Amino acid sequence: MSYDWQPLLLTFELALVTTIILLVIGVPLAGWIAFTRSRAKPLVETLVSMPLVLPPSVLGFYLLFAFSPNHVVGAFLRTHFDIRLAFSFPGLVLGSVLFSLPFMVQPVQAAFQGLSPSLAEASYTLGKSRLHTAFRVLLPNIRPALLGGIVLSFAHTVGEFGVVLMIGGNIPGVTRVASIAIFDEVERLNYGAANFYAAVLFAISFAILLTVYGINKRPRTIRGLA
Repeated sequence: MSYDWQPLLLTFELALVTTIILLVIGVPLAGWIAFTRSRAKPLVETLVSMPLVLPPSVLGFYLLFAFSPNHVVGAFLRTHFDIRLAFSFPGLVLGSVLFSLPFMVQPVQAAFQGLSPSLAEASYTLGKSRLHTAFRVLLPNIRPALLGGIVLSFAHTVGEFGVVLMIGGNIPGVTRVASIAIFDEVERLNYGAANFYAAVLFAISFAILLTVYGINKRPRTIRGLA
């Protein structure tokens, strides 16, 4: 029996793109939350954490509503930029980034807050810039948290269902990711195909987690002040 690999390839493409975007925007956001004294901090933390308690279908519905061509935001994007987010791969990426944001931000934020303030102060005393301190001192010393955030974001995106179903639907080759394919095959009583998709996701997720836990088990040393 031959199986369609397209949903799996699309799933991992979505997870990879989403994780890269989260790494770029989530780490600076986590650093800001960890070190800022702004009054807006509780509001930002609340917005970032909302996907943890908000039903995925709710977030997916509002994204679908906002990006529909019949809504002002969707119509503006379509008219002026020729961008269609509803029922498209870019829409899946946007929904996944929003839904998985806390899985990148919270571990990195906690790691930043757990660092000794003297670490950055020592770097500044040695004449290092803020950029050098961030990339050569702070980030190397929160590597386990970074790896954890990357793995959690990737795994969470792989397992998404409600958000991707609402904003993406079930379009083969475009938005039909593995979780949707599993549901679809079960509805058809095609348990062999559903088991194939589920087994591949299970095996790859297990391998990634095992690798990361093995890496994080190694002894840690203070980095970047030499």
